[in-house]
Amino acid sequence: KQILVLGLDGAGKTSILYSLATNHVKRSIAPTEGINAICINTEESQMEFLEIGGSESLRSYWKMYLPKVLLLVYVVDSADHARLPVAKQLLHQLIQNNSTLPVVVLANKQDLEGAYCITDIHDALALSDIGDRRKMFLIGTHVAEDGSEISSSMKDAKELIGQLVLETE
Repeated sequence: KQILVLGLDGAGKTSILYSLATNHVKRSIAPTEGINAICINTEESQMEFLEIGGSESLRSYWKMYLPKVLLLVYVVDSADHARLPVAKQLLHQLIQNNSTLPVVVLANKQDLEGAYCITDIHDALALSDIGDRRKMFLIGTHVAEDGSEISSSMKDAKELIGQLVLETE
C-alpha cells in the first residue's frame, strides 16, 4: 500500500509529509538524502508514504519504485518558475510507461509571493497531455507557520489520497 512522493529538491515533500502525518506544520529545511518513509493511519486505512529525494543524484531511483506503488504524489514548488520545465519533463517521463497509475500533483508553496496559481501550474506541467485514462488531481497547498494546524487544502489532499488508496486496493 505504498504511495510514492516525488518532486524536485526544495519542493516541500518532507514538510508536506510531516504535516499530513501529524496534522501540524513543521517546515523542513534539510533536503532528503535518500529515502524517507512515513506511515499515516486514518480511520479507513494505513498508508505508507515513500519519499525519495529530488536532487539529481537521486532521480535515477524514482523509476525503480514506480511499479510497486498504488499512487504517485508529485510535489512542485509553485513559486520556482525557472524549474517548472524540469518538473514537467520528469513527471511526463515517470508516467509515460504506466497509463493507469493515479497521480496527485500538489502545487505547493501557494502562500509565497509570485507563486503560480493552479491554472498556470496545470499549463506549465502540460497536465492536459497526460491522457484521460488515469485518475489525475491537482491541488494547491502550502505549509504555514511551524506548529499551526494544517491548512484546509492539506486536509483535502490527505482525504483525497486516502480515498484513492481505498479505491485502488
